[in-house]
Amino acid sequence: MSTWRSKLASGRYARIAALPMRAGQVGSHLAHEAINSGKWLGRSREYTNYTYNLSPLNLEHLAWWVVAVSGASISDSRQWVSECLQDQEMQSYVLDLTRRSNRVGLADLEVRVSRRAGWYALIRALRPSFVVETGTDKGLGSVVIQSALMRNGHGSLLTVDINPDSGYLLGGEYGEGVEAVIGDSIATLTDLDRRVDFFVHDSDHSREHEVAEYAAIAPHLSENAVVLSDNSHVTDALPLWAELRGWNFLHFQEQPLDHWYPGAGIGAAWMSGAIKD
Repeated sequence: MSTWRSKLASGRYARIAALPMRAGQVGSHLAHEAINSGKWLGRSREYTNYTYNLSPLNLEHLAWWVVAVSGASISDSRQWVSECLQDQEMQSYVLDLTRRSNRVGLADLEVRVSRRAGWYALIRALRPSFVVETGTDKGLGSVVIQSALMRNGHGSLLTVDINPDSGYLLGGEYGEGVEAVIGDSIATLTDLDRRVDFFVHDSDHSREHEVAEYAAIAPHLSENAVVLSDNSHVTDALPLWAELRGWNFLHFQEQPLDHWYPGAGIGAAWMSGAIKD
């Protein structure tokens, strides 16, 4: 049998002979995706900014990504990622605000922060004094950021979105001290009068707008600033920006657990040697 397979694999009909096996592999993949998609259509209410859990291996990769960007130890990084994912107080708060929101029909009643646990861990590691986020949406990322700042015991957040209905999750202690701006992100960033230690681009994901945000925020960045793009799986805006400045760049790609969406990515840019002790 082994000899026969060897001859077939090296023969002129090898491609045809392998077709049934290849078709079976594709069919198995498509069936798995169809099952996950069907479950999501039946259970989820979301139509954009999908939330999901990450696979255990992907969470380990996320922890090591945080280590590479921040210089923290892997034990601390794992602890911070776990701290975010297991924060029952934050989850109860988000669920309560979601249930009372007029957008509850389009939101799932389960808190899944996915890659935002990486935002959280970086903020815990770097302890920024001033964080700026563009693209508030419902405010889940803002709550995660604020939770990390609260754990650190210092730091403030400015979040901006052009949608007047954004930020419905910001309230109570998770909204205390948070400056939520409704308006154009470019104008808001241009007019900043404080040094920014941590910047998250998560607004309009066109390449042109992303590039414009980096140009607007650049003069306001502190020496130890870290810049994140929640769109680096789509555009090359941040790696090119980092290269032009002589900064480092590193990307993390999500692997959602039992979800049809293939996942998004976080890009991080930081100055060489700018890691805090």
